[in-house]
Amino acid sequence: MALVHEYRVLDSETIHRGWCYDLTAETVAMPGGTEEAPHTARREFLDHVGAVVTVPLDEHGRVGLIRQYRVPPKELLWEFPAGLRDIPGEDPAVAARRELAEEVDLHAADLVELGEYYTTPGISNELIHYYLATGLTPVPEADRHERTDEESHIELVWWDLGKALDAVASGEIRNGVCALALNLTRLHLERR
Repeated sequence: MALVHEYRVLDSETIHRGWCYDLTAETVAMPGGTEEAPHTARREFLDHVGAVVTVPLDEHGRVGLIRQYRVPPKELLWEFPAGLRDIPGEDPAVAARRELAEEVDLHAADLVELGEYYTTPGISNELIHYYLATGLTPVPEADRHERTDEESHIELVWWDLGKALDAVASGEIRNGVCALALNLTRLHLERR
């Protein structure tokens, strides 16, 4: 009897359907069993649609942050324009441009992919695509998106990149996605 050394999904069940994720339970074959009697573990996780984050960088080297209320932590958090990949088949770069326009009324002449990373791989498969947006121009007033709910009070604030990184170190910026985006931006600019 051969040992099973690969992880295989043996069973998958949707426990709950949500607006941007499903709660899924899967039984997975773990190392240590046999083909006939695999060692298994049942894991629940959020099956997420994915998201994009766009870092607006102006001609002075400042990053544009927004302060937005987030229901789970019950806090106003500093973050970048971001949103769900909830349009089936939409290219992540297109979604990043859309969110930049919708949340802070900006178009970007140039968009550079900074990477894609899982947010919390122990409990979710949410994959976020990170972009740096430059060559910024305002969206014409007539074409602006009408913001509602948490987005209705979004205000764009321009930060010096060093000050924003210091705010991560001091705990003023507590959104992990934002902290990663700032560091990816710093790394990208240092390598140019």
